[in-house]
Amino acid sequence: MATKINILPENIANKIAAGEVVQRPESVVKELLENSIDAGASSIELLVKRAGKSLIQVIDDGTGMTEEDAVLCVQKHATSKIQKLEDLDSISTLGFRGEALSSIAAVSQLEIKTETRNEELGTIIRIDDGETIAKEKGSFPKGTSIAVKNLFFNTPARRNFLKTDATELKHIIDTFNKTALGHPGICFKLYNDDEVIFDYAAGKTEERIRQVFADNMLDALIPVDECTDFLSVTGFIGKPAMLRKSKGSQYVFLNWRYVISRHINHAVFKAYENILEKGDYPFFILFIELDPKRIDVNVHPSKLEVRFDDEKSVYNFVLAVVKKGLGMHDLVPNMAFTQTTEEGEKINFNNFTKVEKDDFSDRPVFPNKQSYAKRDFSDRDIDLIFSSIPDKIAPSEIQSLPKLPFDKTDSREIFHQAENTGRKSRDEVDTPFIVQLQNKYILSQIKTGLMIIDQHVAHERVLYEKALKRFEANLPFSQQLLFPKTIEIDPARFAILKEINPYLTKLGFTIKFFSKNTIVIEGVPEDIKKGSEEKVIIEILEEYSVNLREKKLESREYLAKTYSCKAAIKAGDYLSEREMRLLIDQLFATSMPYVCPHGRPVVVKISLEEFDRRFGRTS
Repeated sequence: MATKINILPENIANKIAAGEVVQRPESVVKELLENSIDAGASSIELLVKRAGKSLIQVIDDGTGMTEEDAVLCVQKHATSKIQKLEDLDSISTLGFRGEALSSIAAVSQLEIKTETRNEELGTIIRIDDGETIAKEKGSFPKGTSIAVKNLFFNTPARRNFLKTDATELKHIIDTFNKTALGHPGICFKLYNDDEVIFDYAAGKTEERIRQVFADNMLDALIPVDECTDFLSVTGFIGKPAMLRKSKGSQYVFLNWRYVISRHINHAVFKAYENILEKGDYPFFILFIELDPKRIDVNVHPSKLEVRFDDEKSVYNFVLAVVKKGLGMHDLVPNMAFTQTTEEGEKINFNNFTKVEKDDFSDRPVFPNKQSYAKRDFSDRDIDLIFSSIPDKIAPSEIQSLPKLPFDKTDSREIFHQAENTGRKSRDEVDTPFIVQLQNKYILSQIKTGLMIIDQHVAHERVLYEKALKRFEANLPFSQQLLFPKTIEIDPARFAILKEINPYLTKLGFTIKFFSKNTIVIEGVPEDIKKGSEEKVIIEILEEYSVNLREKKLESREYLAKTYSCKAAIKAGDYLSEREMRLLIDQLFATSMPYVCPHGRPVVVKISLEEFDRRFGRTS
C-alpha cells in the first residue's frame, strides 16, 4: 500500500524553513547587520534598491572570513557563535542560530565577498539557485560584503505579499535605526537607490539619539541611570508631554540587543501610572544589562522575544528606576504661540525644554507676608506715621500713584519702600502675585515667567494621592454628619455600593444599608463639600458602573480616580488667596504634580521670552 507521507526534498524544506527567518526585506537587513556587529565591525554600510526587493547589501570592516568559513557559513545551522549545548545558556552575541545565511540563500541570489586582515587574497561566494556554490579568489577590502539580490525570485507567492516600496523601506529604516541606537560606537550608513539617507558617526548614546531623532531631542527626555551587581538600567524616558497616541516609540535593548518585552513595557507604563490616559504610550530608550545566564533569547527565530529567570525582580527594578527618574525632574510644560498662519495662531507645548535633575526652583514661591500692623517699623516708618510727609514728596504725587495690579499693598507703601532702598524704582519692586482667573485657573509668578494651574485637576491630583494613601494606611477618618442623609437607589446600584463599600469606608465614608434600596450616609471624608454628599455618592456609582466595565481597572485604582474627580473643587468655585496658596503647596507635595489621575495637564508655564516676543521687546 502506497504511503501518504513523504519526506520533502532538501530544496523545498529549505524554502519552507526560510519563511521563519526571512519574512520581508527588513528581516534580511536585521540578520546581516547583526552578523556585521558580531564580526567586530567599526563601520557598517547598508545599500538597498527598490526597498530591498532587487538588492540588499551590507558592507563591514569586521574580521572577515577565510575561504573555508565562507563556504561553511551558508550551510544550515552553521555558526561560529556557539560550540556546545551549554553555550545556549549564556549567549552574548546577537546571532547564534546558524540559520540566517542559509535561509537567505534559499530565497535569493546571494553573493559574499570577504577577506581577513591576515590574508592577501579574499574569497567570493555565489549561490544563484539556492544549492550550487561557486567560489573564486580575489582582492577585496578587509571585512565582509554580502549582497542579496532578487529576494523571493524563486518563491513568487511570497514576493506577491510584499507591500509597496514605501512601506518596505519604512520597515528597513526602522530596523536600521534600532540597530544604530543599540550600538552608538559603530559608524552606520544607509544608501537607498545610490542616495545617502543616513550617515551616523560613531559616538556616545546621546549623540546617536540626536542623529536618529533630532538635535534637541535630549531636551525632551529624562535620563535614568541605576547600576547594581544584579541588573543595570540606563537610558532616557520621555516627559509626560511626550506621550504618543501610537506604539512604536518604545526601545528596549537587552545586553545591546533590541528586544520586544511586554514585561518591561508594562513596568514603564506602570511607572507613568496616572500620566497615561487610555491609548497613550510613553517614549523611552532603555539599555538593560543582565547576566546572559539569566535570560533566554532563544524563544523565536527572529530573536526579538526574551524571557527572564526572575521576571518579578526585573519588573520591580525597572519600575523603580523609571519612577525615580520622573520624580527627580520638574516636568511642567512650556506653552507658546505658534507663528501666525492663514488659520490664525495656535498654542503649542514646547516639549523640548531642558530640565535639570533635582531642579524645582521654577515653582511659585510665596514669601511669608506680615500684615502692616504687625511688622517691625524702622525709625523712618514711625516718622512717616506720626509726622507729616517729607517736604521733598508732594502729597499730590503720592495720591497719583496707581495701585499695582494683583497687589493689595497700598501704592504709597510701595513708593516709600522703593525710596528707602535708594536703588529700586517703582517698576523694579518685587511684586509676587497669585490670582484666580474666571474662578477656574490660578495664575502665579515664577522665576522664568508665569505659571497657570487648573484648580480642578490640581485638587484632583491632591485628593487622588490622599485616597491611595488611605487605602494603604487603612486608618479612615470620617467627618460625621449632623443630619444623616437617607437615599433611595435602585437594586443594581445598591448591590454595587455594597461591593465597593469597604473601599469607601477606607476613604472616610460611613454608610449603612437598609432593605434593598435604602442607604443612610452618616459620615463623609473631610474633603467632601457640605451639601454635596448625596451627589458625590451617586456620581461615584455612575462612573464606577460604566468605566470599570470599559477600562477594566482594579476597584481601588478606579475608586481613587473617581473619588478625586467628584470631590475636587470645580471650575467656577471661588478660592481665597490663602486657599490658592494652600492648594499649590499641596499640589507640589504630590509625587506627580504635572498631570491629573486621568492624564490631563495640571500646570503649564509661559516664559518671559514668550511675553517679550508677543510685545516686541528685544531686551
